[in-house]
Parts: sequence; C-alpha cells; structure tokens
Amino acid sequence: MKVKKGDYGYIKDQKIRRLIRVLLLLILPAAFLIIGLVLNQGDRRNIYTIIAIVGCIPLCMAIVSMIMMWMRKPMEPDLYREVKEHAGSLEMVYELYLTTYEKSVFLDAAAVCGEYVIAYSHEKLTHGDISLMESHIVKTMRANGYKVTAKIFTQKKQFLDRLDSLREKQADYEAAANANFKPYEKYPDLTRNEVIRHLLMAVSL
Repeated sequence: MKVKKGDYGYIKDQKIRRLIRVLLLLILPAAFLIIGLVLNQGDRRNIYTIIAIVGCIPLCMAIVSMIMMWMRKPMEPDLYREVKEHAGSLEMVYELYLTTYEKSVFLDAAAVCGEYVIAYSHEKLTHGDISLMESHIVKTMRANGYKVTAKIFTQKKQFLDRLDSLREKQADYEAAANANFKPYEKYPDLTRNEVIRHLLMAVSL
C-alpha cells in the first residue's frame, strides 16, 4: 500500500520507491547500449547508443530526487505516537521537506487549526531559518487567498503544549476561520483545514 505525501512513513516509503525507479531507469539505457553493441559487432556508433544517452536524462533526474530523499531522516516512531496523542482530531501532516529557493527544512509534523499553522522540526534551525520558513508558509497561503499565522517550533515540549492549546479551542478557531472561507477552486470539496494541508504538501518535496 502506497503511503501518501503528508502521512507518517512517507520518507521511508519514498526512499524505497525512488531507489526502485532509479534501478528501472538504469536498466533501459543499459539494455539499448548492449543491444546496439551486439547488433553492430561492438561498434558504439549506432542509433542505440544515442537512445541510451538520451535515456540517461530521466535517470539523472531520478538519481537527484533519490539522493535528496535519502538524505532525509524519517520521523521517529516514538515521536509520531507522542504527537498523535496530543493532536487528537486536529488536521495533521507529517514528514514534510519544505523547500524554498533559499532554504529547505524538514518538518516532522505540522498541525492546521483555523488560521493557525504550527510545526515541529527536530533539526537545529537558526532564527533566520525559522523566520524564512514561517514567512514562506504565510505568503504561500495568502497567495491562494487564505490568511494564516505560522509558527515553527524546535522544542518538542513547546510544540506539544501548543497542540494541546489548539485542540482545547479547536471548535472556536475553526468556526472563526470558516466564517469567510471560500472553497479552493481546484478542490471545492475540501474543508479550509484540508486546503491548507494540501498547500503545505504542494510546496514540499
């Protein structure tokens, strides 16, 4: 069963899938090269060699994608269980590799509740990194017509405490945000929280 982006276990699943994809893409140009050599008595100057070279383009792209994913450390199982317990019915998204032109940051977990987006990263982030990513999230949502306040935590306890706080006032926060909610054109059936979750995944690897 394929693990979807935003679900726990996505990083581990993608590491395997992207490795398999690289291996499959490697077989194709190698096969054309070998066939060309066999049919032309070892002479590499043939159409099969050209096809093999062109076939290396998607292979190289797949290798880059695989390396980027293999560099990521998945969310720890114990952390996932702890976050899930505190999150309750909040709209959650896990294992996001949030990217911008300037910086990329791994978020173990993020919660969406009304106009609030909070996230936790176990990585050692500078104040500048955090501000950049928070601003990126806010700008992305505003560009799509949704007002949010973003906060990224690097201390687990603070993040868990904030999850508890959001959960306690979840109904009030969501009701206030939904008062002026306009459905997302591409996905009109999604709730406001689900739209924000979708947009977070859209700007992640």
